[in-house]
Amino acid sequence: MNNNENIIEPSEFLELQETAQKLREEVGKVIVGQEDMVDLLLVAILANGHVLLEGVPGIAKTLTAKVVAKLISAGFSRIQFTPDLMPSDITGTSVFNTRSASFDFNPGPVFSNIILIDEINRAPAKTQSALFEVMEERQVTVDGKSYIMQDPFLVFATQNPLEHEGTYRLPEAQLDRFIFKIEVKYPSPDEEYQIIKNAHQRKEHKETEQIVPLIEASRILDYQRKVKYVHIEEPLMRYIADIIYKTRNHPSLYLGASPRASINTLAAGKALAAINGRSYVIPEDIKTVLYPILCHRIYLTPEKELEGESEKQVISDVISSVEIPK
Repeated sequence: MNNNENIIEPSEFLELQETAQKLREEVGKVIVGQEDMVDLLLVAILANGHVLLEGVPGIAKTLTAKVVAKLISAGFSRIQFTPDLMPSDITGTSVFNTRSASFDFNPGPVFSNIILIDEINRAPAKTQSALFEVMEERQVTVDGKSYIMQDPFLVFATQNPLEHEGTYRLPEAQLDRFIFKIEVKYPSPDEEYQIIKNAHQRKEHKETEQIVPLIEASRILDYQRKVKYVHIEEPLMRYIADIIYKTRNHPSLYLGASPRASINTLAAGKALAAINGRSYVIPEDIKTVLYPILCHRIYLTPEKELEGESEKQVISDVISSVEIPK
């Protein structure tokens, strides 16, 4: 790869584009529809970002995350969040070794490459706090000693909508650590028919039985490095900055997006360009990733909530108020 980002050859991204298409096809053997969700998951992986999948039970949030994780030949760990889960159940704990008369660290399930956290909003704030450091700094500190995560390190988390019983609102600081919140919708009637047909044809076989790893962890790291060299013009970087800044001054919001949202938009825009075989970012790349990047980072004022205004409306208003670079 050429180190000068202005001389990136488009051919360097052909293999990446082809691999992304193969991953889509493999996921499509198990998951019916949900193409946008799958694309955003691939973008997040290339942008080295964590993903929050939100939707009602039974619409394949966990299954999709499991399938994508299984396609990558890397360590995988699943954590089921419950109200009685403790922080040490996630990060690990020190255990006294009677032979050496010292404490040995016993790593928790977070020590892996791809972490699937099922129903993340079933656990209270104390347990949620165990994820703050590891999601941002890719390390865990226990008893004053830090343990570094092995790359790639990605968290896929699922949650049910907050209006369902037995859930807790995730802290703003934790939500900000997710590059995307993907809102998973119900399937269409045709997709529902295909889901039923597939279930009938499987008979005794499990959904993921035919899925085998398609890509090595080392290639993921190579692709992540390559994505950083995707070119972006300065007017597009200004476009990102102007949109994020406007969320902090919008009359319908009492909390706008942080600078982390700007950096995530840059990374996601580059990754989306790469999986489409381009060595440069276009305005449509930025517009495509803005909603899943912003929807969990902005908060409506109580008055606007009562009036029935939505985050989607505000994001659309912000985007339309900023001129697209030519």
